[in-house]
Amino acid sequence: MSSAPAVQAMSLEKPVPSPQPSPPVMAAESAPKVEVQDLNVYFRANHAIRHVSLKVTPQTVLAVIGPSGCGKSTFIRALNRMHDLVPGARVEGKVFIDGQDLYARGVDPVLLRRRVGMVFQRPNPFPTMSIYENVAAGLTLNGIGGNHQEIVERCLRQAALWDEVKDRLKHAGTSLSGGQQQRLCIARALAVEPEVLLMDEPASALDPIATAKIEELIHELKEKYTIIIVTHSMQQAARVSDNTAFFYLGELIEMGPTAQIFTNPRERRTEDYVTGKFG
Repeated sequence: MSSAPAVQAMSLEKPVPSPQPSPPVMAAESAPKVEVQDLNVYFRANHAIRHVSLKVTPQTVLAVIGPSGCGKSTFIRALNRMHDLVPGARVEGKVFIDGQDLYARGVDPVLLRRRVGMVFQRPNPFPTMSIYENVAAGLTLNGIGGNHQEIVERCLRQAALWDEVKDRLKHAGTSLSGGQQQRLCIARALAVEPEVLLMDEPASALDPIATAKIEELIHELKEKYTIIIVTHSMQQAARVSDNTAFFYLGELIEMGPTAQIFTNPRERRTEDYVTGKFG
């Protein structure tokens, strides 16, 4: 007698569908710390900056690159109204810090420059002041109270200079080396607790060792500040920045993540510049 073939029992229950992955939660885009809308800068008949619009995320570094004379320094100087001091200069458009238009009627440029600090290309410590007095100068001029000695030490530490000068705070600021003077100027800018720090080629006059210290300092400062740096060095832009803006003949040609700008730019002029075809 042959045995009947085995019959596999079939379940009458409906299969339970496997759980579907939840849709990814999209992070809300953070409000920009700096927003520029249709910025134009004129020096009498010269239209130096043309219809520039961009946004800078809080606690990031934006590098501004481009050939000499393309408007890099003119652009960042418009961000804390330094052109107010230049005869024949005129600025049109809007610049917002945390949503406040810096060019709106009634905005005090002196108070603005406390929020938006500036470090220039060449170190410019006050020649008649000591190291201590250089850092404390902004506190005194702006009537900022508190323990100035503690503030000076904190800012010199932030600028990675304290250990080098703590025993000679009464010496002239100009007695320091070029790289130390630039870090002293950064400490001076930090003393009034700005929210945005503008740097106009801060390492162009420095040797490679001092340049490396400034770049390391930029990485550390970004944890607290939003930084916009003009640089003539594409290598430096690649090392220190999160995003890069390429300017040419007063126009913003392209802005994006630094890696993308240097490896896969969208604009032909950007590609030609970063590959050295002109500059």
